[in-house]
Amino acid sequence: MRVATIALVLLLPLAVAAQPNVVVIVVDDMRFDDFGAGGHEFVDTPNIDRIAAEGAMFTNAFTTSPLCSPARASLLTGQYAHNHGIVDNTDRAAQSHELLTFPRAMQAAGYDTAFVGKWHMGTDGSRRPGFDTWVSLIGQGVNMNPEIIVGEAEKQRVEGHVSDVFTEHAIAFIEQERDKPFLLYLAHKAMHPNPALGLLEGGYIAAERHRGAYENAYVTRGPSAGRPPTDKPALIRGVEGLPPLGFDTATTDRTIRYRMEMMLGVDESVGALIETLEKRGELDETVIIFTSDHGYFYGEHGLNPQRRLAYEPTARIPLLIRYPALVGAGARIEPLALNLDLAPTVLSVAGLTPGSHIDGQSLLPLIGGDVESLYSSFLIEYKKEPSEYLGGARRNSERRSEFERIFDMGYNAVRTDRYKYIQYTHLEGMDELYDLESDPYEINNLFGTPERATLQQQLQQELARLLEET
Repeated sequence: MRVATIALVLLLPLAVAAQPNVVVIVVDDMRFDDFGAGGHEFVDTPNIDRIAAEGAMFTNAFTTSPLCSPARASLLTGQYAHNHGIVDNTDRAAQSHELLTFPRAMQAAGYDTAFVGKWHMGTDGSRRPGFDTWVSLIGQGVNMNPEIIVGEAEKQRVEGHVSDVFTEHAIAFIEQERDKPFLLYLAHKAMHPNPALGLLEGGYIAAERHRGAYENAYVTRGPSAGRPPTDKPALIRGVEGLPPLGFDTATTDRTIRYRMEMMLGVDESVGALIETLEKRGELDETVIIFTSDHGYFYGEHGLNPQRRLAYEPTARIPLLIRYPALVGAGARIEPLALNLDLAPTVLSVAGLTPGSHIDGQSLLPLIGGDVESLYSSFLIEYKKEPSEYLGGARRNSERRSEFERIFDMGYNAVRTDRYKYIQYTHLEGMDELYDLESDPYEINNLFGTPERATLQQQLQQELARLLEET
């Protein structure tokens, strides 16, 4: 892990303009297409869609680690997982107290800062550095009547759906009287299920008012959904006790409907924050950023509700920015954008210079049209988790925990505008190569084909370069 020996940021103003308020909304396990403006066929998300309509939507945004804890740390630090050190979902609470996060820099620069939501880097729910206001779950938490920690107080159980609880605290923070700008980092638990119930249907619990909203909704699947991954050696290698991947192992329609019911609560939360800012006359003076930690499988390649792998459904994330002073309404930005870019973008908007330890880049030059792209390629990484963690007895959902044993491997992958190469670090001869222009659903693995030998070598070299330079 690279250790930063410099300050978090150089606290030098980039412009004379007043520092805006900043609201960052992070949804748990939300795919890039889990909202109306993102292309979902039936979910009703008028408030999230409003951000897209009045701001910019990045249509090719990605996480660099499709796993909860590493992705969350990357959002906060702007660093790849191999640099910030939160490389898996094991208990890394102590490390997370030491992260060089952008809220720490903004607090030092005079911002009033708040974290509300699910931290999920270890089971420690205590306050992390950089936040004046702190409201957090303890570990994963639950969807109904959660236990939370507020400030330095002992944990307390509160009644209601967790999305509503977080929203109430977020609004209370916005409504505080202050003479300086604020940063609100709201990290929803939705759409993650209750840990005790696993990732099958029973774990996805929406607020009571939303249950059954999509009971009869028709779920459209992509071409790879339920399709046995016959050309993906890493997925079809025999894992004792597991059936072959295919239609019977894929995410069910009911699971997807339940998840979309939970999205209704997230969208209502977004609407409540927007309404509060409007009433205070602060909406257009506030940067609103909406994103997710990573995507999710809806049965692609026969996979059930999961993430971890480098395929598009889990690597792509939503990314929306509303701030009329900088972002034109209805902008659609196609060049590659990364979760690593959140930290330097927010720091730049606040008039601060990101430190050189940050791997990501500010999106402002891309938004302003000053550059055509920020990346020709980027790294997607997943470090092999302890075998006892995968498929262990930590959940009651036997089917779900058993299937986690498929992921008893690690990989480094390189993604360009057109191609993706996945190099498995613990499996010999099982790499994958895709031409995303002709095969956007990653059905045809081209690794080892003679006609792509030169391309394969080029991508291997590019992957080696990324690993070396980052």
